[in-house]
Amino acid sequence: MTATRDVLIDRVRQRLAAGGTDITAALVADAIRAEAGGVLGDVDLLDALRLLHQEFLGASILEPLLRDPDTTDVLVNGPGEVWVDGAAGLRRTDLAFPDEEAVRRLAGRLAVVAGRRLDDAQPHVDAWLPGSGADGRIRLHAILPPLAPDGTCLSLRVLRPARHDLAELGRLGTFPPQAAELLAEIVRARLAFLVTGGTGTGKTTLLAALLGQVPDTERIVCVEDAGELQPRHPQVVRLVARPPNIEGVGEVTVRDLVRQALRMRPDRLVVGEVRGAEVCELLAALNTGHDGGAGTLHANSPAEVPARLEALAALGGLSRPALHSQAAAALRVILHVCREPGGTRKLAEIGVVLRTANGIQVIPAWTPTGRQPGWTHLTDLLPNATFSRRAGHTPHNTCTTTPTPSVHPAAPTPTQTPAQTSGPSQPPASTPAPAPTPAPTPVPIAPSAPKPPPVAAPPAVSPTPNPSTTTAPNPPRSVPSQPSPSPTGTASTTVRASTTVGASTAVRAPTAISAPATSPPATTSSPPGGASSPPVGAPC
Repeated sequence: MTATRDVLIDRVRQRLAAGGTDITAALVADAIRAEAGGVLGDVDLLDALRLLHQEFLGASILEPLLRDPDTTDVLVNGPGEVWVDGAAGLRRTDLAFPDEEAVRRLAGRLAVVAGRRLDDAQPHVDAWLPGSGADGRIRLHAILPPLAPDGTCLSLRVLRPARHDLAELGRLGTFPPQAAELLAEIVRARLAFLVTGGTGTGKTTLLAALLGQVPDTERIVCVEDAGELQPRHPQVVRLVARPPNIEGVGEVTVRDLVRQALRMRPDRLVVGEVRGAEVCELLAALNTGHDGGAGTLHANSPAEVPARLEALAALGGLSRPALHSQAAAALRVILHVCREPGGTRKLAEIGVVLRTANGIQVIPAWTPTGRQPGWTHLTDLLPNATFSRRAGHTPHNTCTTTPTPSVHPAAPTPTQTPAQTSGPSQPPASTPAPAPTPAPTPVPIAPSAPKPPPVAAPPAVSPTPNPSTTTAPNPPRSVPSQPSPSPTGTASTTVRASTTVGASTAVRAPTAISAPATSPPATTSSPPGGASSPPVGAPC
């Protein structure tokens, strides 16, 4: 009965191909009834109808795999190998095509559905299938022999809208709870960031979840090569690039759409995947007031992002110094995701973009193991002081300066002892020198007379300690003698004499000697020891 069914399917296929009309489910059913002629039973008739429906309207034997909600990729490596990637990771299935012609026929039909051409003259195709799969979007890639010597290869990637928010990604184990708060703060602070990683690591899923944290009052414009981003936000404008048609005309690139997006008043400009010269327009936009932008980038690690950007910028004619200057002013944070061997997708690192003498550099700020050397730089970019203090760091406010203490020395203030404060005329005593020195010879002061004779020196100080003098452990402090005005119009000059008391030097209280204002300058005589004293009225 199986052979009869296969013969019937071949006749129905030829009948539908010769009809030259659009194939529908009703047309397939009519062709089966016409070709069967009552030979098949109900079960075989239903099986034939299902197989023909899959071949002409679906993805043949791959249709059940595409309808599985956990499937992300279906890969065909020739007629005998069918692989599927999903929640359990990449695995081989038991499905197989009858022959190479069946695989090639399926690839050609899917290319026609996508509006593209696949034959010996055009042996490869990359397109999107409209209206296919559980979520309505499947990305098709096919390549024919002899470019694929082992047989026609098919790659079908199922586009599933990212319906996860940050909280749900945290429950799935993508990142710990404290990282969820950090990611939300990065979005609220309007820091421009890139989500990096390999193929299938969840870059688009994480980016869509982060865009869901954008306030509802902000307008998001997403530019993509393929419409994958579907964030949960009330105001999202999606622009999708268009490939050239069969004649090679009509192409609209991502770079063209980025230029158009800048004229659509975006509060947040997002490029779904930066893969070419559009990096020049994106960096230029982020440097002209469009902060808070984002995008995804294929990179093996955050440290390799600068080299990756250099390669893409070269496609747009941007030099290396210009690229590093633009990126240093535009980008702030790098979020790197990876996929573990078991299939779990993880946030592997949060890096900070810093400007160095050789260009930009990405240093790690956070990993699942804890804080990294760039943590301080990251928290400096976040204005939420509550979060930063809880994280153990106070953010630096560039608008606040710490007052610098005055560098002018204050005038020395002599220290007074209780004995010196007993009378109003008691001057402050100065501190002695640490080592004993011989007492200097008293200085004779000339009296105020037309021809004043030398003034007798004060009597020598007795070895007995004077109650008006004190001995302090600190070194002596030099206090200059300053003339003070006298109520009677005379200039008052203080002369200081020191004497040795025990093992320390004590300084007597200065003695005020008044002279008329009209008297000539006083003269001084040198002491016997050869030491000289400054004239009266001159600073010591």
